[in-house]
Amino acid sequence: MTAAELPSAARRLLRLRAAGIFLMLFLLVLSGVLGYRFSERAGLRDLRANTSHQLDLMTAAIDREVTRHAHIPGVVALNSEVLDLLRHPIDAKGEGARQLAVNRHLERLNAHIDGLAVFVLDMQGIVVASSDWIYSDNVLGADFSYRPFFRAAAAGTPYRQYGVDAVRNEPGYFFAHPIRDERQDWRVIGVAVVKSGIASLERRWLAHEVAEGPALIADGNGVVLLASPPEWKYATLKPLSGEVIADIRRQQFDGRAPGAFSLDVDVEAAADGTLVSFPSAAPLPGETPRGRRDYLALSRNLPESAWRLLVFANLRPVRAQALTHGALAAAAVACLLLGMLYLRQRRRVLHSRLENQALLKQANQALERSVAERTADLSDAVRRLEAEVGERKRAEQTLRAAQDELVQAAKLAVLGQLATGITHELNQPLGAVRTLSGNAIEFMRRGNLETAADNLRIVGQLAEQMGSIITPLKTFARKSPAVSSAVDVAHAVASALFLFDQRLQRSGVSVDNRCRPGELIAWCDQNRLQQVLVNLIGNAIDAMTVQPVRRLTIAAERVGSSGAGGRIALAVADTGGGFSPDVIGRLFEPFFTTKPAGEGLGLGLVISRDIVRDFGGDLTAESAPGGGARFVIHLPTQQGASAS
Repeated sequence: MTAAELPSAARRLLRLRAAGIFLMLFLLVLSGVLGYRFSERAGLRDLRANTSHQLDLMTAAIDREVTRHAHIPGVVALNSEVLDLLRHPIDAKGEGARQLAVNRHLERLNAHIDGLAVFVLDMQGIVVASSDWIYSDNVLGADFSYRPFFRAAAAGTPYRQYGVDAVRNEPGYFFAHPIRDERQDWRVIGVAVVKSGIASLERRWLAHEVAEGPALIADGNGVVLLASPPEWKYATLKPLSGEVIADIRRQQFDGRAPGAFSLDVDVEAAADGTLVSFPSAAPLPGETPRGRRDYLALSRNLPESAWRLLVFANLRPVRAQALTHGALAAAAVACLLLGMLYLRQRRRVLHSRLENQALLKQANQALERSVAERTADLSDAVRRLEAEVGERKRAEQTLRAAQDELVQAAKLAVLGQLATGITHELNQPLGAVRTLSGNAIEFMRRGNLETAADNLRIVGQLAEQMGSIITPLKTFARKSPAVSSAVDVAHAVASALFLFDQRLQRSGVSVDNRCRPGELIAWCDQNRLQQVLVNLIGNAIDAMTVQPVRRLTIAAERVGSSGAGGRIALAVADTGGGFSPDVIGRLFEPFFTTKPAGEGLGLGLVISRDIVRDFGGDLTAESAPGGGARFVIHLPTQQGASAS
């Protein structure tokens, strides 16, 4: 392939890959949509069947519940006391006794059937007897002549009607039956009415709405009588004209206002099942719906009451299941496509592996030749490196020995400076020893052994005193390898201050030693820690020579946690001239010193820091807060050294 053909081939390859990706995405989307559609259709079919079966059972149960008092008016119409009350016109003599007897009979009957009221109307539609006669808000004397159930029964036809009476403002279902008199050729002389309550049905619809979805019962005019949610009560299934609404309001609802809004549900289509959409939260009259939800509406007629029962099954589970099935279908197609891609890629990998094996064989042969050539070079380099390592080890040993000699030389230099003070300290006890020993000989010669014994006891105490003066010098001057152990920081500080006792007094330096015995135990070599302290204290005394205030402060504290990471910070601070920022950066350089020429080599701080680092610690310098210099020795504790 020529260079001119290469871009064209690359473009064709990119186009083929893009087409393949587009085809796979199209197949995934198509499989997901088809899976969703098939699953939704099957889910709707199952939902319609299940809801229809439940609706049939509910229709039968509700119809029995509503019509359980339908036969009671016929029983009332056969009662002789009721017939006797209606046969005689109302007069002032005997009517009260007949009415009272009928009222009591109706009261007992209503208590037995657990209804709302049982009452009797004359042919003018006036209530002449009622079961609620004992209550103050009874219907005695009420006029029901305008109600359809009275007009139909007065014409000789039993009638049933939902309505709200004006006395108790309580909805109910009215069963009306004509009362015929056999003595007057079975002429209608009155109407018997039973008002049945439907409160139990309302409670059941609320429970149904929470468990499954909204439900309602509508009468023949399409007015919702019972509903869940309760906001739908007295709405209409379809919009009604103003004349029809006014007629329904007068005849059934006693002036109340049904039909404030319409649900717009096709009742005929709901017989076989139809899809409707309602707000997720039921809107109040005049409120704008927000967030609509789809339902499957199914309806059944209640044959005994001429009502219609509608149930709305929620479609969300069906569509959620359809989404799941669509996703599974897309996932299955994706798995199939991935399997095909895997097989194709596997063939390509096998082919590439064979090519790589051939190339690898050639590379191994070339590598073996190169390794043989490099092995000889590496062998020579290893031998040279071993020789250099040996030389470095010998140089390190020489450097360590030189450092130890420098430490010992520094110690002896300090001892030379302290010789005058030590001589003064020893002169007094030595003179006392000479005097007391001569006195002891004389007292023994005289036979005064008790006094001689006292003198000799004093001589022993003075010898111990001189030993306590000499012991720190011997310890300090001894040349020994560094061996770390548990060291009381306060003890090391006291030994270093003792060596400078005379010099501190002569220089007029006040000492503020804040270290207390037994408080802080470091893990280091006491002799070398004392050497570092001697160096720092000597430098501090030299720095305060020309200062009006000469104060040496030594303090120690534990820093960090008290566990394995804890350390001890031992600080030596003076009131000298302090350091400039440039000087602090060069303090630990070899042969750098701030002392006049001929008074220092500039190695004391370098050696001191190396000694502290051998312990696993460090030595730092800074300016003191009130002026002067402050050196901090960071020492490990025994726990910290063990953890390291």
